[in-house]
Amino acid sequence: MPRTEADVALLTESRYTAGSAPAGDWYLANILREDELLATALGELGLTARRVDWADPRVDWSRFQVALFRTTWDYFDRPAEFAHWVARVAGETRLCNRRELIEWNRDKHYLDALRSQGLPVVPSRYLERGSRLELGELWRETGGPETGGRETGGRELVVKPCVSGAARHTYRITPETAPAVQPLLEELLRGEALICQPFQANILTAGEDTLVVLGGRFSHAVKKRPKPGDFRVQDDHGGTVEEWVPSAGQVELAERAVAACPFPPVYGRVDLVRDNEGAWAIMELELIEPELWLRNHPPAARQLAQAVVEWLAR
Repeated sequence: MPRTEADVALLTESRYTAGSAPAGDWYLANILREDELLATALGELGLTARRVDWADPRVDWSRFQVALFRTTWDYFDRPAEFAHWVARVAGETRLCNRRELIEWNRDKHYLDALRSQGLPVVPSRYLERGSRLELGELWRETGGPETGGRETGGRELVVKPCVSGAARHTYRITPETAPAVQPLLEELLRGEALICQPFQANILTAGEDTLVVLGGRFSHAVKKRPKPGDFRVQDDHGGTVEEWVPSAGQVELAERAVAACPFPPVYGRVDLVRDNEGAWAIMELELIEPELWLRNHPPAARQLAQAVVEWLAR
């Protein structure tokens, strides 16, 4: 048996290991198309690639040069298992992005680290696991009714787990809905930390601008918009995606956010919004398994592959 199974393990999860998508399954078709683009680009640079379920216990990770996170979109549902897996596999092969970045970025406390470096971040208040929840206090601390009416987002909050993705347990809360939501949040707090932010009302009309940064350089962007009546921009929840040409200021901010990471990421995604004062602010910095929309901009697959090759050579 050869020592190397493939040079690059393209990490996915058990729901997406199929080699082809059934008719009408646009979600899996998008995943497979993106991995195909990346695998082809890696092959042109001399690296073989294979899609692998990160949680498959049969995998010998030492037979890969690198494990590249792509669609491990269940890690936030299995945080303890994922953390143990990262620690173990980091001793068997290289992780991309590197282990330290994965551990730093998996918890939304990283936003506070960006803010401390002078980057504009959506204001955030953290509720640590096991702490007491009082929504009235949160309104006062994160910008409550005193900061503006509902049309500015001032009377609404968004609360979600610090380890989360795909809008998992993400609640948009008004004073009127708070009594019904509070018990749900209290139950979550027994097992995990939460992050609370003022709702950014511009998302409803202008959406969220997502900038992809590969090898430290801006590659391409998309605009994500929620479906009517919702605030979640993910396509899982009916959101739409369109190509977008960002401003020079957005590009500068995205590259600056990636440069502020504790180690240089090979790839990253920066989600920007117009905050309630009209300035650009960082909503998320995704370094673990961001959707990169390579299918919207196929040349980016080559840019990412080249960044991986250069990273492996260092």
